[in-house]
Amino acid sequence: MSRPAPTQVAPGVHRLGDHVVNFYLIEDPDGLVLVDAGTPAHLEQLRTLLAGLDRSLGDVRAVLLTHGHADHTGLARPLREAGAELWIHERDDVILRDGPRSGMRHAKPERSMLPYLLRRPSALAVPLRLARDGAFTAPGVPGARVFYGDQVLKDVPGAPRALALPGHTPGSASYAFTDRGLLFTGDALVTADGFSDRTGPTIVSRCFTHDSEAALRALDRLTELTELDADLLLPGHGEPFAGGVAAAARQARRFGAH
Repeated sequence: MSRPAPTQVAPGVHRLGDHVVNFYLIEDPDGLVLVDAGTPAHLEQLRTLLAGLDRSLGDVRAVLLTHGHADHTGLARPLREAGAELWIHERDDVILRDGPRSGMRHAKPERSMLPYLLRRPSALAVPLRLARDGAFTAPGVPGARVFYGDQVLKDVPGAPRALALPGHTPGSASYAFTDRGLLFTGDALVTADGFSDRTGPTIVSRCFTHDSEAALRALDRLTELTELDADLLLPGHGEPFAGGVAAAARQARRFGAH
């Protein structure tokens, strides 16, 4: 199945994935960085982008995982085998180690998917697409480097700041590249959610969120981080948001849990 061509969303920053999920490649003088790792089916898309940059998988120095869900960790093993260091919050490392199906055990969603599908049957296309792309059968990946709270990752090119934003999963996190004005939010704050038909800043539906109240508190925390001067928000799902982090967080907070 063909994949859309990657797009450049900021200088030296490329958006990969498809209409279901995003992940990003960042060019830095000290090496390449990926934020999240898509699904196994995205490997050829990533290889093609790297070849166009005269690079290969072995040139990716670090993979910053925003959480342990299957649609964000699918290429973690081949990237680690190629030499990249994986980073993830300590509370989601267990999902990465045990494999994607363990997410239901370690970060059980608040609600069943069934009521959402009864209201919007077309949403079934999302998990079916992920299943076809091998997201739920990718192997577990041990050996990631972990952080425990907010932390500047000095060993990663660009020295991003990891921000712990639990809620979507216990170890959900975002990564701020403050010198570039970028915040990669993963699923802590997205701009599209296929199960609510929401377009615009929001948290993910409760059928995929472990603790929605914690997820909403994480939004409040983003609005309080005045030193987080990010012009562009790059989510795990949906389009980039150029209205500023605080504005996005306020909009999502008003929409609430669903």
